[in-house]
Amino acid sequence: MVAYLREYYRVSITRACRTLTFPKSMYYYRSVKDDSEVIDKLLELSVAKPREGQDKYYQRIRLEGHKWNKKRVRRVYLMLGLNLRRKTKKRVPKRVKEPLVLPDGPNMTWSMDFMSDSLVHGRRFRTFNIIDDFNRKAIGVEAEFSFPAMGVVQVLKRAIGEHGRPEKVRVDNGPEFLALDFTRWCEAQGIDIQYTQPGRPMQNGFIERFNRTYRQDVLDAHLFEDISQVRILTEEWIKDYNMKRPHEALGGITPERYEKEFSSKQACLEEQTKVV
Repeated sequence: MVAYLREYYRVSITRACRTLTFPKSMYYYRSVKDDSEVIDKLLELSVAKPREGQDKYYQRIRLEGHKWNKKRVRRVYLMLGLNLRRKTKKRVPKRVKEPLVLPDGPNMTWSMDFMSDSLVHGRRFRTFNIIDDFNRKAIGVEAEFSFPAMGVVQVLKRAIGEHGRPEKVRVDNGPEFLALDFTRWCEAQGIDIQYTQPGRPMQNGFIERFNRTYRQDVLDAHLFEDISQVRILTEEWIKDYNMKRPHEALGGITPERYEKEFSSKQACLEEQTKVV
């Protein structure tokens, strides 16, 4: 304020200080503190222990015998911009409860989910499971050590190339399904995303039932030396699941046969419509 009065009103320092009731000595005061030692020590600690914060640094400094007080250490710590950003839990948007409805035809709704297991030496892996809700057909089960959002997109691209594009996918609120790479790709493809409510796995009941069968028949039934064994056994199991295994929900027939019978009925209806 003293500098402002001097610049815009062309008054002396004495008059400006008297107007503001500001001690003249305070105007001329310049700090003589030398924080170079504190700066050097905090920078040294930040490089050696980057995940420790101000309190832990202060404790280390005191144990080393330095007498700097906590306020001084904090002032320099903040001046250097060393304060860590706190990780906050990402809020999931409120989800609307939707009934688990059986689709009227194939490729109307695909359900998707992740599972995890480990190899014999302890390394974890994940499987990305996709089924068609209409006939419970296993669209695919991909095994990888990690599955980023773009990995999900690549699997879906291959599945669509083989089975056609679904109108909708039903998923939980996992980070892979919330990622922009996934949501933007689905939007570009014209695929709706139906999210289940957090903590309500049975809102995705079709895939949860599929997961139980897959774990029982493959993951829990074998010990895997490497991930290639998981992929080979999974591929063999999918062929049996789709072509030979009877499903009670489908009236005791296989997903492949159920889809063929549906296609035959649709073809007959189309022929009758043309005749009429």
